Amino acid sequence: MNINEYFQQVTVIGAAGKMGSGISLLLAWEMTRLKNRMENRSRTYRLNLIDARQDGLNDLLAYIETQTAKRAERQIDEPLIQTFVDDVLSIIHTDADFRQARNSWLVFEAVPETERIKIDILRQLNEICTQNTFFLSNTSSIPIGFLDHETNLGGRIIGFHFYNPPAVQRLVELIPARTTDPELTALAHEIARRLGKTVVLSRDVAGFIGNGHFIRDALHAIGEVEWLCRLSRAKSREAGQFDEAEAIYMLNKVSQEGLLRPMGIFQLIDYVGVDVFSSIMSIMSSHINEEAFKADLIDRMVSKKVLGGQHPDGSQKDGFFKYKGRVPVCVYAPDRGTYISLRSDAFERVDRALGPLSIVRWKDLLSDPDRDRKLKDHFARSPSPEAIGLLASTDTLGARLTTAYLRASKYIGEKLMSDGVAESPDDVNTVLINGFGHLYGPFNDYANYESLS
Repeated sequence: MNINEYFQQVTVIGAAGKMGSGISLLLAWEMTRLKNRMENRSRTYRLNLIDARQDGLNDLLAYIETQTAKRAERQIDEPLIQTFVDDVLSIIHTDADFRQARNSWLVFEAVPETERIKIDILRQLNEICTQNTFFLSNTSSIPIGFLDHETNLGGRIIGFHFYNPPAVQRLVELIPARTTDPELTALAHEIARRLGKTVVLSRDVAGFIGNGHFIRDALHAIGEVEWLCRLSRAKSREAGQFDEAEAIYMLNKVSQEGLLRPMGIFQLIDYVGVDVFSSIMSIMSSHINEEAFKADLIDRMVSKKVLGGQHPDGSQKDGFFKYKGRVPVCVYAPDRGTYISLRSDAFERVDRALGPLSIVRWKDLLSDPDRDRKLKDHFARSPSPEAIGLLASTDTLGARLTTAYLRASKYIGEKLMSDGVAESPDDVNTVLINGFGHLYGPFNDYANYESLS
């Protein structure tokens, strides 16, 4: 079969979820494009969107209709917009019954990141679908070889990890197991290209490249919070030490402003979901024997049910921070079980202790034609008088924490390389830049890590 034939019968499992909805939208557009080609007019195209939640499926159809209309408004004349929307909706069939996937050539699995759930669903689908069906799992951390073995799919599964939101993020992490059919690997590459994605190949090790870096990166920040809190117990607050909420705020600010990232590390954990972060740690811990992936801070947040994540409308739920829209307005104090306003005088004291981190923001550099020079200046050891950053040439607490964070990020990247998870430094950089929105990767020359000593 050629790829166009595979696209005639496609199913998305977990279609109404946060990831599934974006995957469904991209597939609907590509399948409609193929259906409208002259040579395909006589062929039938069917996209099964399957989810247990009927209200979620109703919302999904509304989402696809709205996003398709917006896309059409940018590309075609107004009289044809509704025709295009109708074409897209005409290939879609929604259902809660897995049996609707029985004739599909491609099944995209986008159910929650839990081994038990994925294994159970993939086993059911293996009984329902043909022995020629290929499965593409959106897992962000579970080894594909493990899923293949547990579900008896015989190499007909590959990791196809979209980044959130799938309709916007350009990255797909492709993870073939040693057992994956080479035909499926080649097909998955072409599918990703058709969907407009940048592909990075990852070795089949729990966490892959993206979460392999993210989880360890966050654990570094959590370790720094614990270190600052230990200091606070050893010294008086008058000596400039900090409580747990203040330490969380500090590391979040350092990781956002010092490292010039789109959001701080604890905001990112909130965005992913504290419980999801905990689950990924558990998965990595169960499949990687030589490392411990555990954090008491995360365990306490989960036990208190302060979990972050998103509401159905995409707005941010409260986690390490309380949000107004997407802007943090309070920070959670896990030791006290309450939120503290960021307008408190205590955080003014923290800002003074950190010192200046940067006078430019991540958002400002996104489209700045002079971005390369400004990044180099930001991380330079001895910046010129007109340079932005003072990280390496000053001895503030913020500079020291930022420098330690840079070294940790570089070490994590080197570990992903030495463990064979990433094939090249460029692959690590590409995942962090395209998947996490960073301006640079740990192997870019912007951050001259060796000079930060």
